[in-house]
Amino acid sequence: MANRRKDDVNRIERREFLKKTGMAGALAAGFPAIISGQSVTNSLKVGLVGCGGRGTGAAAQALNADQNSVLTAVADIDEAIVERANKRLTGSEKFGSRVKIDNAFFGLDAYDKVINSGVDVVLLATPPGFRPQHLTTAVNAGKHVFCEKPCATDSPGVREVIAAQKLAQTKNQALVSGFCWRYNNMITEAIQQVKNGAIGRPVAHYSTYYTNPVKPIPPESERPAGMSDIEWQIRNWYNFVWLSGDSLVEQAVHNADKIMWLMNDQPPASCVGVGGRAVPANGGNIYDHFAVNYLFPNGYRAFLANRQATGCYNATHDYVMGTDGTLLLGQGQPRIESPDGKIKWQFEGEEYDMYQREHDVLFASIRSGKPKNDDFNLATSTLLAMLGRHAAYSGQQVTWEQALNSEVSLVPKPVEWTAKHEVPGLAQPGRTKAF
Repeated sequence: MANRRKDDVNRIERREFLKKTGMAGALAAGFPAIISGQSVTNSLKVGLVGCGGRGTGAAAQALNADQNSVLTAVADIDEAIVERANKRLTGSEKFGSRVKIDNAFFGLDAYDKVINSGVDVVLLATPPGFRPQHLTTAVNAGKHVFCEKPCATDSPGVREVIAAQKLAQTKNQALVSGFCWRYNNMITEAIQQVKNGAIGRPVAHYSTYYTNPVKPIPPESERPAGMSDIEWQIRNWYNFVWLSGDSLVEQAVHNADKIMWLMNDQPPASCVGVGGRAVPANGGNIYDHFAVNYLFPNGYRAFLANRQATGCYNATHDYVMGTDGTLLLGQGQPRIESPDGKIKWQFEGEEYDMYQREHDVLFASIRSGKPKNDDFNLATSTLLAMLGRHAAYSGQQVTWEQALNSEVSLVPKPVEWTAKHEVPGLAQPGRTKAF
């Protein structure tokens, strides 16, 4: 199977794609007139940008969310990734017949072709460095959007996302983010308990995301001959700051979002942080551990620590401490303990699938004519994690305003598939500038 390595979009002819993926028989049978008792005359066409594991999962959840949704267009960098996604989606008895990919596009500008292929809803799941451009294009084209987190890897990207969110609101377009904990009923109820005063006055929040490494980069010796810097970096995107934002911004941003949520999405004044790389990066330039101390205007402190390492203690926990108790998240059912260790409150009930819930809410809001827009936490929670990265990289105390207004751009412009692109080495606190 040949890779498509051109800057221009390469579109597979429909019959060629159907032959390769074994979809011809399913599509020849046609789309059934009735699915679970619902008419399909008002089907919502879905386009997927980024067909990796998270993107394929989002597509499945979109199809589950609305029985009249149809996946009609996809984009990625080559055929193999699309074929894996297609195999996974068509293998489901729930919605295999609603995977009707009329258009498969390949290349760095394939996202634009999907957005303009006649779809109603766009799912954005590429590496975060591309997300501001993709979101702006989708909103300008009048599409409803599911946008994975984080929304950007640098401050100019965050500001572009804020502008896109404002435009989506004025155009009454749905924009739901991948900050899935806000769609988890256990966490939602727990945080509401805090806001109702169950722990008294909140004074501090300690949040951890200790886990295993994510997508380590192969040694440079395994890089295929002739593969450009840009292609190598995109295929190993998690390991490069311009594409992922670093481990704090790409993964532990979920914890940053919980911190912002508990603070009513009001930003901190400043932060300091430490971090580094314990395991050689093999050419990547991300840290594998961070610890950040955020100071909020009311004196509230939030401490966020993450680590990606093998053979270590793992935990994704939150401890929200107040004058009358502590909220514990990530250790079984959410609960609130009094200062003497007694349980004051504990979640009772069945936990939602938060990943599915995001899409249930998105599609239901579109159907209702009142599209859901996740306001600005998509941008502000991303920026909170980014603020911690700036502090750790530089070794300086940095402010929210500095991060929000920074002109430092990490993403090459333009990004060209065959281009050279030298990335800076690991940041050195005390030497690397904050902005």
